[in-house]
Amino acid sequence: MNLNLYIIFSIVSFLASLVGAVCGIGGGVLIKPVLDAFGVLDVASISFLSGCTVLSMSCYSVVRAKTNGSSLVDKKRGTPLAVGAALGGVAGKMMFQYISGMTENKNLVGAVQSACLFLITLGTFLYTIKKDKIKTCEISGIPICIAVGMTLGILSSFLGIGGGPINLVVLFFFFSMDTKTAAQNSLYIILFSQIASLINTLVTRTVPTFDIMLLVLMVSVGILGGAAGRVANRHMDEKTVSRLFMGLMVMIMLISVRNMVRFM
Repeated sequence: MNLNLYIIFSIVSFLASLVGAVCGIGGGVLIKPVLDAFGVLDVASISFLSGCTVLSMSCYSVVRAKTNGSSLVDKKRGTPLAVGAALGGVAGKMMFQYISGMTENKNLVGAVQSACLFLITLGTFLYTIKKDKIKTCEISGIPICIAVGMTLGILSSFLGIGGGPINLVVLFFFFSMDTKTAAQNSLYIILFSQIASLINTLVTRTVPTFDIMLLVLMVSVGILGGAAGRVANRHMDEKTVSRLFMGLMVMIMLISVRNMVRFM
């Protein structure tokens, strides 16, 4: 990789982490498809790098909010969701490894990931447009919270996106959270699922090949992006955050379609 690519990866990671911290989507939902589009690394390496970057950003955001007393995490529901996400993170990583091992054509795996991401984002986009007219729920039982968290963990880990828009829609619909509360709870869930996914990768010795300096760089700018995102979030109202969220979903869908075409 040349210097220009290091700069591009850094910019993508920083901006994605910034808007990820603002909206609660983790950043990986942008990092993964955008870096896939450059085609300089295989999908497994990008998934791993994206996951580590999201982990660093979400860890910073959650710990920082907790230490300065601004945390909006609902522990009674957020913790079972996070535990479920951790279990789902392991299952999602195993699914990715299994499907990846079924074929020597790694582009096929990338195409499947891109197609799934497009469909999930499209569904999220349509829900967000109509959410003011949709009656939401108030789920509180621990077993069902764990089950919901597992589903989110599986999707985020398999797709290598950390969390993404689906987290927010689930928190909107099943738990009636407002945008900013959902954003913080989403990052809390993402943190647990990414820790579990990383541990599974290390234990099973399935860490892909990559430049270690690239990992250090992406993790570092991920933390910086998370810090900048927290500052930006404090100066934005609910409506502005929602508009940014909608714009990001459109961007994600367009990039996913481009990646599907490239991989096929």
